[in-house]
Amino acid sequence: MESLEQAIYNLELQALLSEEYDSKNAILSVHAGAGGTDAQDWAEMLLRMYLRWSERKGFKTEIADISAGEEVGIKSCTVIVSGENAYGYLKTERGIHRLVRLSPFDANHRRHTSFALIEVIPEIEEDIKIDINPDDLKIETFRASGAGGQHVNKTDSAVRITHLSTGIIVQCQNERSQHSNRLTAMKILKAKLFEREREEQEKRLASLKGEHRDIAWGNQIRSYVLHPYTVVKDHRTNFEIGNIQAVLDGEIDPFIRSFLESKVA
Repeated sequence: MESLEQAIYNLELQALLSEEYDSKNAILSVHAGAGGTDAQDWAEMLLRMYLRWSERKGFKTEIADISAGEEVGIKSCTVIVSGENAYGYLKTERGIHRLVRLSPFDANHRRHTSFALIEVIPEIEEDIKIDINPDDLKIETFRASGAGGQHVNKTDSAVRITHLSTGIIVQCQNERSQHSNRLTAMKILKAKLFEREREEQEKRLASLKGEHRDIAWGNQIRSYVLHPYTVVKDHRTNFEIGNIQAVLDGEIDPFIRSFLESKVA
């Protein structure tokens, strides 16, 4: 049971959410950047951070798809986070996250910088109409796999869907049946197409206003430094925390709040 202080903090945080889709569930994707083993390990550290944060919030998480790294870590992962205002909170995490540390994978123990990209889109409701031409879909099946033999299926139950006109590719291999994986993959595809249309509308509006918005990878939004000192700093707000382990254990609400406050200031 949460304390009164925590309850008040959560209510104050919720009060900062005012956009149309803030109350929705979130579809969060983690992608390792360049840097091989270090980057893939960093991507897995971020995945753990968001899973721990979700657990603290009492949110449900479902890993729809995960691609393991060659040695350790992950190349990418897509997680559906279900809970009140999940998208409103997690939209603040979109962008590049940078890690600086002495690499545990370098024989000379040199300092390495690793990057990972976080993408977050709202899970849309079934009643929101997204027109998809069946002829524009390439649907493939393959054998699901998982680290350590987990979730391995001896049939081609995993599903990959390519939306030919946009090049968007989604896949799901978490469910036991091909039918369930296809339904989840279609849900993620619809959400991605919906978000794409929203971004196009925002770009058109920005061009009318004479604004420039870069929706490419861009620069990092946050740095996590483990050497030569320890600090986590958000470059959008300059908010920082010295206890990096607490942050990596899921205590990211202060960053979420500082960013949301900066948008309404």
